[in-house]
Amino acid sequence: MPAIGPSRMMTAVRNTPPAPVALSVVVPVYNEEEALPALAARLRPVLDGCGEPYEVLAVDDGSTDRTPALLGDLRTLWPELRIVRLRRNSGHQAALTAGLHRARGAHVVSIDADLQDPPEAIPEMLHLARTEDLDVVYGVRADRSTDSGFKRRSAAVYYWLVRRLAGTFVPAHAGDFRLLSRPVVDTLTALPDQRQVYRLLIPSLGFPSGQISYRRGERVAGTTKYPLRKMVLLALDSITSFSAVPLRFATAVGALSLVVCLGFLVWTLIAHATGNTLPGWTSLIITMLFFGAVQLFSLGLLGEYVARIFTAVQARPVYSVAHDTYEDATEEEEAGEAEEEEGAPEAS
Repeated sequence: MPAIGPSRMMTAVRNTPPAPVALSVVVPVYNEEEALPALAARLRPVLDGCGEPYEVLAVDDGSTDRTPALLGDLRTLWPELRIVRLRRNSGHQAALTAGLHRARGAHVVSIDADLQDPPEAIPEMLHLARTEDLDVVYGVRADRSTDSGFKRRSAAVYYWLVRRLAGTFVPAHAGDFRLLSRPVVDTLTALPDQRQVYRLLIPSLGFPSGQISYRRGERVAGTTKYPLRKMVLLALDSITSFSAVPLRFATAVGALSLVVCLGFLVWTLIAHATGNTLPGWTSLIITMLFFGAVQLFSLGLLGEYVARIFTAVQARPVYSVAHDTYEDATEEEEAGEAEEEEGAPEAS
């Protein structure tokens, strides 16, 4: 299928009048040219089967492969598909933020493009939210057998750590596959424009919530966009954004170091009084290395928090939108209506 440009892409759907939607599905996308056909093939029948107006926001996080062209092709055949393209790669959570800020639905579902989270669970989420009057429905990974052993162990350590530090309100093994009500989305939109970790932020808001369980599948195509480095950064952001425990830990280590220092002082005085003051470099080196490591570790923790304060004070946007097909089409329609009004003859 040939690629199409933005103007042709808008022309294909611009005559569809903007209508309220019951459901918005936000899909962050980055270099997913191999996964997009499978995503559309599974997601569209599920949403069409709901029998309610919906939109799918594919947030292109500055892809460098054929993802933008493929999204444009899909949009000519799928009018409910809405493309939001960011000017540069801003990260998964930033792309998710861009989608949540622009979603129009009464309920908003976020799901990744790799299909490890099943789109077929979306109707169940929607039904649970409506029947039990819930504002949040989490997708919980009950079976992670398709993940590697390292991935399962690192995920277990991550959720254990954040639940110990941030609080037990964080659901275990619940990633970014969730359903949110409009009040939750409006609350998130009203927050300051800064990096967010939604898997901790949303539970902390205290909205009524429930969960469904599912088996996590294998990535349908392509390679993971969350290598070890990004997993470590996510864990660091999660801990420092929602807990001051690391700072208190540094204080405790400092207090313990003071006790050890006092012990060395007493030992030194006793050795001096008994005349056992033979020079030795081993104890001196060990002591210097120990206290140097403690100081650097504490400064590093403090630096992480200061860096976040610095970022918040700068108030820079976490993402920049190049274009949004829905907004572009709306502006084009308004311009056309204005030209028609100007060209209409005045009544005598």
